[in-house]
Amino acid sequence: MIPSLDITYRSRHGAVQESLHVFIDAGLKYKWLSENEWTDDPEKVMQVFELGFGTGLNALLTAKEALSFKRKISYITIEPEPLEPEMAILLNYKDEAGYLKKMHQAEWNTPVEIHSWFKFTKFKTTLADFNLHDNAVGFPTAGAIFDLVYFDAFGPLTQPELWSGQSFAKVASMMKTGAILTTYCSKSVVRKTMMAAGFTVKKIQGPYGKREMVRAMK
Repeated sequence: MIPSLDITYRSRHGAVQESLHVFIDAGLKYKWLSENEWTDDPEKVMQVFELGFGTGLNALLTAKEALSFKRKISYITIEPEPLEPEMAILLNYKDEAGYLKKMHQAEWNTPVEIHSWFKFTKFKTTLADFNLHDNAVGFPTAGAIFDLVYFDAFGPLTQPELWSGQSFAKVASMMKTGAILTTYCSKSVVRKTMMAAGFTVKKIQGPYGKREMVRAMK
């Protein structure tokens, strides 16, 4: 629950299933399996940016995939209204290794190794105030770095500022050429805004309960 927005995180159709479909299958695995650079060089690090850490579910699922595929991931996420670490225990996600607890208890702005294939950094900030190059330790001082973006903001009616042209342009500026972004929202106005920000936008099959979603390329 986010009191300032009066909304909850959980999708009525199942948070895990939706995250797996939208971000893991349509994003992470698609990127890994569609480009030879990831299969040819297992030491290559994929740089992932998540807009909206929330419960940490997307990060948890990504950490599990990194271990399963034996592929290195650097995962950067922002969240202006984080859950209390104690609440992570009550989320009831399958996490025998305790990755989620480590993420919620991690220091802000500081890279943490969740396991040997997954480095995690979280920032308590909004997208508007986020500046990776100024505030983070151990990252490049300039340039676009992200290969993959999980755009997991609440919907346009709840957080319209995050679905604006300015927001998409900022995200695009941090992405490498050829990087992809996935999101559950496929509204026409959102797609047009993304295209105006320089993305090539494609509607694809959505998760259960949602007919369509979006995968976009810079």
